[in-house]
Amino acid sequence: MDWYPDAGEASLFRTTLRFATGMAPPVSGSRWYRDTGRHDIQPDLVAAGWPPGPEFTVRTKTDQTTQRTGRAAWLGIPLLLNLISNAGGAPGSPFGDVALRGDPQDPANEAEDFPVMWAAPGTAARTLPWQLDPSRQAKGYRTDAVVTDRRLVVLGITSVTAPADVLWEAPRERIARAERREYAETKADLLITFADGSWVRMSAGAADNAAKVVQHLNGTVSTLTDEQLTDGQRERVARFLAELPANAEAPAFTVLPSGIVRVEARVPAKLGKGLFETHTILMDDAGAPAAPRPGDL
Repeated sequence: MDWYPDAGEASLFRTTLRFATGMAPPVSGSRWYRDTGRHDIQPDLVAAGWPPGPEFTVRTKTDQTTQRTGRAAWLGIPLLLNLISNAGGAPGSPFGDVALRGDPQDPANEAEDFPVMWAAPGTAARTLPWQLDPSRQAKGYRTDAVVTDRRLVVLGITSVTAPADVLWEAPRERIARAERREYAETKADLLITFADGSWVRMSAGAADNAAKVVQHLNGTVSTLTDEQLTDGQRERVARFLAELPANAEAPAFTVLPSGIVRVEARVPAKLGKGLFETHTILMDDAGAPAAPRPGDL
């Protein structure tokens, strides 16, 4: 493990986290940093110590068509056939939007513009580190976020053997709320709003990770220790762990809003060092298998 919580502090969830990237055709591949008047504050951030980054512009209709055609040529015949079959620009085609992703929840900030930071001078969002920007990260660099029972921590990871750098942290009371934003690649985006009204849009890499960050930051789930499990739950966990490889990490127990307990154990992946596979079961008070209920996931 490359980072540990303080004594008496419980680590609730950890995931990769970075500033999100636009998906709608006008803002695809882009991100902006704004003040509350929708002005670009990237020059201010650079003046405060951020390294220079790319400057994006909203794409015109011509730009969007060129981008899609280029993407088709790169991906080959299957996508070209799809382009032809959907030439009318029907919803879900590469000439329209992507139907499977639905419609923007907030068109002004997801299709017409794509701010990943909305912050007046001196607000909490402006204190986040530049390393969260994918365009500014060095090759092989990764940023993780850890939600504990006391704070939200952002870590910088350069290698699997070196200790993680603590880039930023904030006490939980400084965070007003977290919300899912599903109009995104893999539906992995979330919005974190601070108590001062500033906010940031982040990507957790996977929809499930985004949902868990939101649950833990909002306090809609709680954690259990092994000692707090019932006898039936403890027996079910023992069977679950017996089916996992010997190098599986100790499991984490989360009580979902319905009262169902989620058990998760990470196993180092064979794909490479620092990568993990997460194995999960859901169980009721007796340890029997349980299905998630509305609001659980």
